[in-house]
Amino acid sequence: MPYTIKDNFTMPVPVGSYQSGPSCWDRMKMGFTIGFCVGMASGALFGGFSALRYGLRGRELANSVGKMMLQGGGTFGTFMAIGTGIRC
Repeated sequence: MPYTIKDNFTMPVPVGSYQSGPSCWDRMKMGFTIGFCVGMASGALFGGFSALRYGLRGRELANSVGKMMLQGGGTFGTFMAIGTGIRC
């Protein structure tokens, strides 16, 4: 008798436990990290241009740009973490 697909058509049984995705806390941490990086980059651009426009040089320039980068990163990272937490 010829073999047909209908004779032995069973679905494979998954072996082991089901894998779950990252937890909500892990997603919020990732959202903060991504937001912090984006905020740091925008803080470097906008802070650098504004500090150069004000005529800052040397140590004053570095301090001003660093402060703007941390402020931008913290702010944007916080809002990204909140937005990610709302979506969980």
